[in-house]
Amino acid sequence: MSIRILLIEDDRELGKALRNSLSTEGHSVVTAASLSEAKALLANQPAGQAFDLYLLDLGLPDGDGKSFLELARRAGSAPVIVISARPHEESKIELLDAGADDYLVKPFSVGELLARIRVALRHRGNLAQPATLLYQRDGLNVDLLKREITLHGAEIKLTPTEYELLARLVRSAGQAVSHRQLLADVWGPEYLEYTQYTRLYVGQLRAKIENNPADPHFILTETGVGYRMLAGA
Repeated sequence: MSIRILLIEDDRELGKALRNSLSTEGHSVVTAASLSEAKALLANQPAGQAFDLYLLDLGLPDGDGKSFLELARRAGSAPVIVISARPHEESKIELLDAGADDYLVKPFSVGELLARIRVALRHRGNLAQPATLLYQRDGLNVDLLKREITLHGAEIKLTPTEYELLARLVRSAGQAVSHRQLLADVWGPEYLEYTQYTRLYVGQLRAKIENNPADPHFILTETGVGYRMLAGA
């Protein structure tokens, strides 16, 4: 199951690396580089798209992350994992007592972070299932770890946006994914109303991977919802 994560981190390179790693696992990641941006995202969560988990850095350019923790705790029960360079025991105790579910000291491995996320979600009764990273069906092979796509052995060339869209569908193979979810995950939350983007790019994908784009076999239309990648064989 894909979860929706708000990553609050002002280090652009670290934020980008974490977002890529979490996205590879199939999670939807929204990033904020400041306390004010994070608070705005928390206050304006789209209907039906509440955050399932927060990753919170403390040393933000416009304030301490602890004030966001207080808001998150008042807003709901989604787990908050603090990711901080502050190693002091008193800092950990203070944040855990204030409502944080876990405290991870930088630097840390992505594997450890993913394990902490699974534990935090499990404690809240929310189980995150591994994403589909290798898709195989009827000659189509998609390897998201290697970023390789072949059809009957021939390499398929995709634009970056086409690849991200296909990857998002593959990670939820067998499940319908709404237009809004695709727009949020591939283009960003500011594009939620641009449903023509999904139709345009799905059309381009079908032209490259379907034997008959007019009668698609891999990417199916879910009328009134969005699209579904046929489950792998």
